[in-house]
Amino acid sequence: MVDPWPFLQAFGALIVAPLALAWAAQWWSGRAAAGRRVVGAATAAMVPLMAAVLFVVVASQVPHLDGRAGRWWSVAAVYVLFIAVMAVVGGLASRRAGLDTGERRAAIFAGVTRNSLVVLPLALALPDAFAATAAAVVLLQTLVELVAMVTMVRLVPRWVR
Repeated sequence: MVDPWPFLQAFGALIVAPLALAWAAQWWSGRAAAGRRVVGAATAAMVPLMAAVLFVVVASQVPHLDGRAGRWWSVAAVYVLFIAVMAVVGGLASRRAGLDTGERRAAIFAGVTRNSLVVLPLALALPDAFAATAAAVVLLQTLVELVAMVTMVRLVPRWVR
């Protein structure tokens, strides 16, 4: 029913290749001053570039929402419930594991975020009948996670001291 070739292409070009380039840049930055400057510049540009990418990708998917806000609110509610459950599970599990404060906070954040943008290329590689909805769902998850992360930056340090 689904041709695997577009998934393999998207995975290779949009996940494996950037990962390999990141590894090469890290390796280079450990061995040369020019590499450190390149990695430093890339690090400084990361947040503005991510914001620009997110804006463009979200804007490209807005036409596919078709005014069905009720359906999207129910999907967002599932993501919010997941975040709440995983924050509690991460907090309890990290405490039970005897982690220190920083490790406990990191465990909570790691449990809550699912890096949904990593699967976006795979969602976009689906057949046309599914791609638009799948991409919109992935982007909605990303937006909910971003709001959660901003909120959690304030709440988690109060919760985990």
